[in-house]
Amino acid sequence: MIRKIILNYKFNEKAYLYKTIVNFLLKNEKFFPIIKSYDTILPVPISRKRRRERGYNQSELIAREIAKSLGIDYTKECLFKIKNIVEQSKLNKEERQANIQGVYELRKPEELKDKKLLLVDDIYTTGSTVNECCKILSQAQPKKIGVLTIAKD
Repeated sequence: MIRKIILNYKFNEKAYLYKTIVNFLLKNEKFFPIIKSYDTILPVPISRKRRRERGYNQSELIAREIAKSLGIDYTKECLFKIKNIVEQSKLNKEERQANIQGVYELRKPEELKDKKLLLVDDIYTTGSTVNECCKILSQAQPKKIGVLTIAKD
């Protein structure tokens, strides 16, 4: 059921489903204290082209709502996707790792230095995307980087 909701949310113009996903997460008693331990929440960015096509960044909506609900800082101004690439969902593990190299850029690293960062992505498949994002974020010298994904495929 969760898989169906996420695929509808991501690919079928159902942006409003982010509230359902966030409400589900916030009702989880184990989830709440873990998330509250982070200083800043940020989403995995998508390219401008993909944002224009979809109309929204699905990870951004979830990350922003979690941050707002829990009173945690939120930013989308530090990690950027600077290249359009073939969608990761269309590739195998090896292709995904090669495809994602050099795609993200860090800006304003001083805003992330010594912070506990929580990176939010929608679906974890091989880890290529979040691993690359974490590699780039580590250049800012945060205290810690955690990853929250909504589902594992």
